[in-house]
Amino acid sequence: MTSPGSNLTRGYAIALVSAAILSTTAIFIRYLTQTYHLPPLVLAFWRDGFVAGTLLPVLGLLRPVLLRVKRKHLPYLIVYGLMLAIFNALWTTSVALNGAAISTVLVYCSAGFTALLGWWLLKERLDWAKLLVVGLGLGGCVLVSEALDPMAWRANILGILTGILSGLWYAIYSLMGRSASQRGLNPWTTLVYTFGFAAIFLLLFNLLPGGFLPGAARRPADFFWLGDAFVGWGILFLLAAGPTVLGFGLYNVSLSFLPSSVANLVVTLEPVFTAVIAYALLGERLSGIQIIGGLMILIGVIFLRIHEGRLANQATPERQREIGSVSMD
Repeated sequence: MTSPGSNLTRGYAIALVSAAILSTTAIFIRYLTQTYHLPPLVLAFWRDGFVAGTLLPVLGLLRPVLLRVKRKHLPYLIVYGLMLAIFNALWTTSVALNGAAISTVLVYCSAGFTALLGWWLLKERLDWAKLLVVGLGLGGCVLVSEALDPMAWRANILGILTGILSGLWYAIYSLMGRSASQRGLNPWTTLVYTFGFAAIFLLLFNLLPGGFLPGAARRPADFFWLGDAFVGWGILFLLAAGPTVLGFGLYNVSLSFLPSSVANLVVTLEPVFTAVIAYALLGERLSGIQIIGGLMILIGVIFLRIHEGRLANQATPERQREIGSVSMD
């Protein structure tokens, strides 16, 4: 049997790679919303649809068994898809309103939500070290988003609230991913079904009459907003087939080895990656205070890894089973 320490290391490595890959998604989204003014919910629909459309033939050819699910799991996957649709709608809108760097940091207020909800709903451990890391992460989010400045709230209250709500829904997504792993669902099976159902829900969101939701399609023609902009369509497809599939797929895999709260805390490194890329490619700048916020998040993740590793090495067999979750694939 694989040792808990080995599972912990594997889970951290997968989560870190996931964070690095996911960090590019905000750059793609920001480029599409700035260059083509693509409505956020239309973008989210095509993104999720392209993810499902990419995975279906790949899994069908390579691992068709992964496309089969028991009927009892379908209601769960439908609800999971709805939560993903809401998260992607909020996240895409947040990027359009806040920019790539700040929106990525705001979404990681999910770390606090995930730790508390995981302790409450999934009976995950919540000790002083995890609370400290949550505090560092939330403090970093506050500094990067400049939420201490009253002017920031007056100037962009919708953007900040949308970013925080995206964090709450990311926490829900993480918890449901952990629960899916505990139910014995393969991470890639979960990914293709949840993104497929999410695309259906996002289609319905866009079709609500009267422009009820901000950033939604105002008329059916808006679904083809990009028209003959083949470069735009290519970037949108690349966003889905590349960083989204790999990033979310690996994140789901990491949830097979790590509690949802730990996995979510590890990928709070994503804002650091995104800030660097946004600086290089989009000219977005972070102030000294915002850089300090990013360092707080980085320090928290490093501390968490050291603390969890020590627990895994020193724990009793019962405690080891709690810390180092064995993959259920």
